Amino acid sequence: MYLTIEETAEYLDLSITDITRLIREKQIRTLSDGETLLIYKEQFNLYLQEIEKYKKDLQDYLNEPIPEDIDIKDED
Repeated sequence: MYLTIEETAEYLDLSITDITRLIREKQIRTLSDGETLLIYKEQFNLYLQEIEKYKKDLQDYLNEPIPEDIDIKDED
């Protein structure tokens, strides 16, 4: 499935300016149908999976209990 720049910005929750910049920097691949740039939606699957993994890892870190004694790991 192909998206326009506006649809891509909404899908990735970024601004249109950010999407345009990423296209100029060749971070996002595009196709042209003659009048509009089209972006293949599936190229973002890995990016979205990494974001979800990062969110999960961050939440796991934040849920980790704090040790009672701050110096518990001090090996001095």
